Amino acid sequence: MTAASFDEIPVYLRLRGMLAIEIIEGKYGEGDQLPSVRAFAAQTGTNPLTVAKAYQTLQDDGHVLVKRGVGMFVAPGAVKALKVQERDIFLNRIWPRMRNLIERLDIDIADLMDREPA
Repeated sequence: MTAASFDEIPVYLRLRGMLAIEIIEGKYGEGDQLPSVRAFAAQTGTNPLTVAKAYQTLQDDGHVLVKRGVGMFVAPGAVKALKVQERDIFLNRIWPRMRNLIERLDIDIADLMDREPA
């Protein structure tokens, strides 16, 4: 993992991650309508097709439901399912790379844990 690693993540996956966090944190609760593709694209400064792809991944995983002509809504059980899925991504993909970087840079874990979040 390097500073450039974040840039290596496709934009649609970064957007999907943003939406997942907003759902987990309660900005959008189960049954709530998500912003339209165009609105979210304008909000994030991204291409609507890229946003549509991010939404599609959430739909494919069953976290959002489409009501034709109305919009996309957070599916029942999405918060719990997203927490499980995001925890798995962190523990199996992100943490091993992060741990290697911490070790490579000789960062003291205790000092790291004492730091205030940005």
